[in-house]
Amino acid sequence: QVQLVESGGGLVQAGGSLRLSCAASGRTFSTYTMAWFRQVAGKEREFVAHISWNGGSTNYADSVKGRFTISRDNAKQTVSLQMNSLKPEDTAVYYCAARLIVGVSTVDGNYQYWGQGTQVTVSS
Repeated sequence: QVQLVESGGGLVQAGGSLRLSCAASGRTFSTYTMAWFRQVAGKEREFVAHISWNGGSTNYADSVKGRFTISRDNAKQTVSLQMNSLKPEDTAVYYCAARLIVGVSTVDGNYQYWGQGTQVTVSS
């Protein structure tokens, strides 16, 4: 089993920054593709960013490219999302996800484990 626990959400003004963190359990964390998704109430969950098992490959949604950075520390079993130049439309619940199958994906159905989510609210 893999457990994921997010932290770092909160309220920030537009233009500000937040850093989300996700702590993972599991003996083979270094083999997981990790990702962040977000969801607004009443809407489908959307892909934000993913990072390959060794951090060598990252991918971002167009809406966050150039503003968000995903990173991981396999020794500490954590994955982070640095969010800069935040906009009101970034307001959502952000979820950390783990994919145990080899290969990256932007589809939420391809991730097997999920955290409980952390709320990010950006005021205008």
